Amino acid sequence: MIDVINNKYFNLYNESFSYLLYIMDNGQLGHLYYGDSLGKIDENTADYIAYSKNKASGTVKYSPDLASFTLADHMQEYPTYGTSDYREGAISLSRGDEVLYPDFKFKSYKITHGQKRDLAMPQAYGDDCDNLIITLVDEEKELTLDLTYTIFPELTAVVRKAEITNNGKDSIEIQNLQSNVLSLPDSNYDFLQLSGAWLKERHIKKRPLEQGITKIESLRGASSHQENPFAALVARDATNDTGRIYASNLIYSGNFITQAEVDEWGTCRLMSGINPATFTWRLNSGEHFTSPEGAVFYTNSGYNGLMRQTHAFARDHVIDSKWKTKKRPIVINNWEATYFDFNEEKLVSLAKRAADLGAECFVLDDGWFGHRDTDRTSLGNWIVDKKKFPNGLAHFSDYVHQLGMQFGLWFEPEMVSPDTELYKKHPDWVVRHPYKRASIGRGQYVLDFANPAVVDNIYHQMLAILSSVKIDYIKWDMNRNITEAYSSYLKKLARLQGEFFHRYILGVYDLYSRLLKKFPDLLIEGCAGGGGRFDLGILYYSPQIWPSDDSDAVERLDIMTGTLLAYPLSTFSNHVSAVPNDQVKRMTSLNFRQDVTCFGPLGYELDLNKLSQDELNKIKANISWYKKNREILVQGDFYQILPVGTKNNTYAWAVSRNNQQIVGFYRKLARPNETLDHYLPLKDLNEKTNYLINGKQKLSGKVLQTFGLREPYQFNGSNLDTAQLIGDFQSYIYQINSQNI
Repeated sequence: MIDVINNKYFNLYNESFSYLLYIMDNGQLGHLYYGDSLGKIDENTADYIAYSKNKASGTVKYSPDLASFTLADHMQEYPTYGTSDYREGAISLSRGDEVLYPDFKFKSYKITHGQKRDLAMPQAYGDDCDNLIITLVDEEKELTLDLTYTIFPELTAVVRKAEITNNGKDSIEIQNLQSNVLSLPDSNYDFLQLSGAWLKERHIKKRPLEQGITKIESLRGASSHQENPFAALVARDATNDTGRIYASNLIYSGNFITQAEVDEWGTCRLMSGINPATFTWRLNSGEHFTSPEGAVFYTNSGYNGLMRQTHAFARDHVIDSKWKTKKRPIVINNWEATYFDFNEEKLVSLAKRAADLGAECFVLDDGWFGHRDTDRTSLGNWIVDKKKFPNGLAHFSDYVHQLGMQFGLWFEPEMVSPDTELYKKHPDWVVRHPYKRASIGRGQYVLDFANPAVVDNIYHQMLAILSSVKIDYIKWDMNRNITEAYSSYLKKLARLQGEFFHRYILGVYDLYSRLLKKFPDLLIEGCAGGGGRFDLGILYYSPQIWPSDDSDAVERLDIMTGTLLAYPLSTFSNHVSAVPNDQVKRMTSLNFRQDVTCFGPLGYELDLNKLSQDELNKIKANISWYKKNREILVQGDFYQILPVGTKNNTYAWAVSRNNQQIVGFYRKLARPNETLDHYLPLKDLNEKTNYLINGKQKLSGKVLQTFGLREPYQFNGSNLDTAQLIGDFQSYIYQINSQNI
């Protein structure tokens, strides 16, 4: 609900949270509260919350007319640097060589209901959301700023965006326009980020907030392997189920910044949006510019409470709703089975074996086009390789469909190889500055997706394939970040080069949009060298993402633990690969690999023709079991059982749905001579219901929640006769089904 009190206070709330803002004494928009629900409040209560007569020491006053008022000690909704506030602001503007210090004062508001899904730009949607649009104006500088707040009846999320309009005759330049701004009256939090690198993405890293700025960012043209737009402020006593957490995320896939600034009084300002370091946008007379949407979240129920919010938001209001009920196919991907060394005959053998085991979609990865026998050629030449497919790609696709499987295909649409006709004919379509030396990565260049003609060319090349071959699934890859960012297209238009990065990602979204409008049932799996673009912007178009090129199940435990703080299980493409693992050469059992990958959309990426009959039997049995439990494993409510840390050796998590649960237990390294009995207290069970554990042991929900599920015994040096787990890389799956008393 949204209540407006005396045209001064705005109370956004439901049963779970309240977000309170107001018009400050100087006419600007201030922040009062975000936290547990205050319910419906009256003006007297709002006045009490807003009351503040304490004078900040040594501050510049806002104006002579407000002798006791300064922005330095006020929590603001959309602050400007340098107007008695020396903290970094949410907006920076200039006109020519003149720095503008906008003074946006409240003019009006409107409340609307609902938000339609529009493929043109990723944004939160929902029929039941409420939207507050507050219009602020700077009459002297002839500017309008519209701030939009969207809330949902079942979530604590507040979705925000800012739109600026130039009402003057002269153009202005935007150097900064943030999406999220959240002010907090204290800073007793750890800053949690999801960081890492290629092959080890989105590990949990925490550091205490101190006076000054704590930030993460990407300058690579993508949200990146190294950082993720998601960040959280975590109370230092928070556990899985208790403690305050505030979080921020962007529905955006390009260069971003997320930072928390603590001032001299210990208050905190959390902001997130387009990275201003690589952004400048010219706004001509009468034009407007809108920031990407961002969302902030609140919970007082620890990490599991946070995940309930972030998962529901992504699942219900970002990802296309049809994927909540449409089955995610069990994939066999040929990449680690064949790499570039394949022909139709070899693929037919792999596909037939996969179909016999119960796989549902054969995904043909890199190497099917041009003369692509290495990763140094043919990108941008999306024509089927006749040597590998003498009968055409449609012939192989038809065979796969006759086996009862869907057919998927790999593309890397944003890239071009130097040996292609596209590159030679349109060298100006490459992202590269106009000087002699330019970087090259992985033997390829990035296409200028800021140029609509480039997007149009790639779209029609892909359209030709998709129209002539029956394709159900696309794996969209992006293996190179942007260097020497420069667009010949923008130069010709006399546009600022600072617009490039944002225009580039808009071009990516445009290609997604055109493909999905033409082929609405197409499942596009996002991929960027693995997890280099795992964000809400991509999830708006791709219901699932390849989380990492590291398919080692041990490493995936940490990748999943971190990623799951922000994104639901349904977004993971999890593949069982061969051992020794191609990325780290680790040896793990097939049982361990399958027990990790079964949480989320399942796939296999290994040469099935090289496996023993015993291994094939185990895969067939696992696929059969997964199909029976797919709904809970993909769409179930996820929670962590053991404490979430940064260097765990033991992991336990669960998914629940319809009074059933599946629990996964994992241990990386065995420990000698440990106490035999440990317990895993469960959640989300009915205390008055009895449950069968793996079809055998019967226990009440009360016992399972209060006392817990007994951990499987590991061999500790003496109990070999009772041990269920032996050696390193242990796993165990519990299936818990209800039995009414």
